[in-house]
Amino acid sequence: MVKTNKILFAVMLLIAVVIGTSLVCHGNAMAPPSIVIIVPNEPNNLELGIEWNEEYVKANRINKIVEAHYTFYLYSFRSTKKINLIIDTEDRTFQIPLDGDLKSHTNVFTLDLENQTLTMEKSLSRSATLVSIRVFLTLTIEALVFLIFGYRQKKSWIIFLVINLITQGFLNIWLAGFGPLTTGYVILALIFAEILILIVEMFTLLIFIKEHRRLRTALFVLLANLLSLIVGGYLITILPL
Repeated sequence: MVKTNKILFAVMLLIAVVIGTSLVCHGNAMAPPSIVIIVPNEPNNLELGIEWNEEYVKANRINKIVEAHYTFYLYSFRSTKKINLIIDTEDRTFQIPLDGDLKSHTNVFTLDLENQTLTMEKSLSRSATLVSIRVFLTLTIEALVFLIFGYRQKKSWIIFLVINLITQGFLNIWLAGFGPLTTGYVILALIFAEILILIVEMFTLLIFIKEHRRLRTALFVLLANLLSLIVGGYLITILPL
């Protein structure tokens, strides 16, 4: 019993260290007022800029795996009445007016280069794809840990998959609601959400999975959620929100 308590304490201490480190690294100030242009399948030599009061401001470019984000900060021109987005590609240049489309703080648009249109917010199909990728990768990691811990019964796997699809599905759908420039806040949200998920999974799996001793199941839940936190935090930095 003493040995068991020491093992549990060591694993929980490791999780606390990881969480504490993440809190220090990713806490930051509130994001400034901004315009974010999401460009799926970005072509080469694309340049975006904003024209206002006969001046031109070039966008800051942020590369992600499947798309690029072009950002402007509104400190200089948020009060102007006429703003045009200038799109410059290898074979054409065109502009789209932003008059009347800007909110008070964060403005997210999706640019369709083929149709030369700009749509408010992120597309539903894009969000669904990104959520599916994150859930799949996270479940794959946790399933490998589940297998390594020696769980082989069909009932155990069904319980594992159902619980994780529910918790990871809700988590990633919730995270998808954050803006593209809120990576630090999303990581903080991920940390607190993973703590809640750990509690839910601990109680649920300890109650329903009987294939091995409760200690093994508890250790699996702790390790799997620690890895899920690390993988989820990494995916947030390389995949768009």
